[in-house]
Amino acid sequence: MEFDKELDASGLGCPLPILKSKKSLSDMASGQVLKIVATDPGSVKDMQAFCKQTGNELLSSVEDNKTYFFFVRKK
Repeated sequence: MEFDKELDASGLGCPLPILKSKKSLSDMASGQVLKIVATDPGSVKDMQAFCKQTGNELLSSVEDNKTYFFFVRKK
């Protein structure tokens, strides 16, 4: 999937992946896509809730060998 910016939140626990995602998205234009890489299993539910609350679109959420990849389109 194509993306405009990547955030590596590997090794960070809750709530840091969400806080760093929020900061990264604030610097992006509407419609751009942020790729987030995380290792915290709680980030799956956190990212879903974050997108629902903020109106950003969670395009993809994939787990591969205990690493989580999210693609979020800024509203």
